[in-house]
Amino acid sequence: MMIYWKLFISFLITNLLGYGGGPATIPLIQNDVVSRHHWLTQQEFHEAFAMGNSLPGPIATKMAGFIGYNVGGIYGSFIAVFATVVPSLILMIVLMGILYKNRESIRVKRMTSYVKPTIVVLLGLLTFESFDDSIHQSGMIQVIFIAACTFFLMEKLKIHPAIIVLGALVYGAINL
Repeated sequence: MMIYWKLFISFLITNLLGYGGGPATIPLIQNDVVSRHHWLTQQEFHEAFAMGNSLPGPIATKMAGFIGYNVGGIYGSFIAVFATVVPSLILMIVLMGILYKNRESIRVKRMTSYVKPTIVVLLGLLTFESFDDSIHQSGMIQVIFIAACTFFLMEKLKIHPAIIVLGALVYGAINL
C-alpha cells in the first residue's frame, strides 16, 4: 500500500512542478524515479523514454503508466497516470483563467518569458544524457549516422517525425 502512496506523491509533485509540459517534466520524473526511489536504472529510464517518444500521446502520461505498472502493477499504473493528469487539469483551468484575465500584465509576460530558459536547460540536460547513453549503447558512428539522417529527413525532406521515429525503430530492430 505504501508503494502506491509513493507513486502518487512522486508523480503528483513532478507534474505540479513541471511547468512547460511533458518534456519539461521528464527530467523531474527521471530524478525521482532513478535517483531518489531507484525504481528504474538510468538505462531503463532512457529506454522507456525512447519507446514512449515513439508512441502517440503525451510523454508524461506514457512514462507514468509504464513506471507505475513496473512498480505497482495495474493499480500502480492507474495511480501514476491519475497523479499525472488530474493536477495538470485542475491547474490548467485555474491558472489559465488567471493568466488569461491578466495577459496584458507586464508581470505575467515576464513570468512566462523567464521560465523558458529553465525549460531549455532541463531539455538540454535530458538530451545530453540521452545522447551519452546512446553513444555507450550503440557507438558514436551509429549515433552520428542516425542524427544526421534524422536532421536531413526532417529539415530537408520535411518528413513527419513520427515516420522518422518508426524508421529508427525498424533500423534498431534490424541492427540487433
